[in-house]
Amino acid sequence: MTTGEMLAVLGAGISAGAVNTVVGSGTLITFPILLATGLPPVTATVSNALGLIPGSISGAIGYRSELSGQTRRILKLSIGALLGGLAGATLLLALPATAFERIVPVLVGLALVLVVLQPRISKNLRHRRETTGKSVRPDGGRLLLTGLTLASVYGGYFAAAQGIIYMSLMGMLLDDSMQRLNALKNVLAAVVNAVAAIVFLVVADFDWTAVALLAVGSAVGGQIGATAGRRLGPGVLRSLIVAVGTVAIVQLLLR
Repeated sequence: MTTGEMLAVLGAGISAGAVNTVVGSGTLITFPILLATGLPPVTATVSNALGLIPGSISGAIGYRSELSGQTRRILKLSIGALLGGLAGATLLLALPATAFERIVPVLVGLALVLVVLQPRISKNLRHRRETTGKSVRPDGGRLLLTGLTLASVYGGYFAAAQGIIYMSLMGMLLDDSMQRLNALKNVLAAVVNAVAAIVFLVVADFDWTAVALLAVGSAVGGQIGATAGRRLGPGVLRSLIVAVGTVAIVQLLLR
């Protein structure tokens, strides 16, 4: 890489770390930059997954106060994230690099609709629980575990807008604040990235320079994102998710 390319990758890492911590979709910043440096698509995807791990961990640490009281939920849902991430990483190495291109915009679009409708859906579900006398499952039950596991398969494969899909599912099935759900999202994303990275380190090609630059940048960006994101109200956070997700869909369709 030239000096200019290295600075671009570092800057993309900082931006992606911040965006992933607050919303998700940081891969849509870093992936095109890596391709522009001349890396093949699969090598860029693998390098991106490895480089953004410190950002996920950094973001989770920044949200540590919002993780209080979520230990059992984290442990259960992390199992699905681990299995899904492992499956997704395996698929990346086995399938063509364009295998998910057509379905990804649909998934992100559906997730955005759910994010927008989440307050109304939550209100209706709360009313139904009050009518039937049923209490909400603190871990979201089998439906959430299944949904997050499938989302993690996608996350292990490509990860663009993975966090948005997580937030839409958890917003519907968990009775908790947006900030606490965002904190949980960062932990699950870190699990997916870590397990995918283990697979990639063993069997895939990656670029150490790109990985190192993204790692440093995303770690810094994760702290920036946590500091900014924790100050956002639920309405603002939801609007930001929708805005970033819309940009993500447009970018994915134009690729």
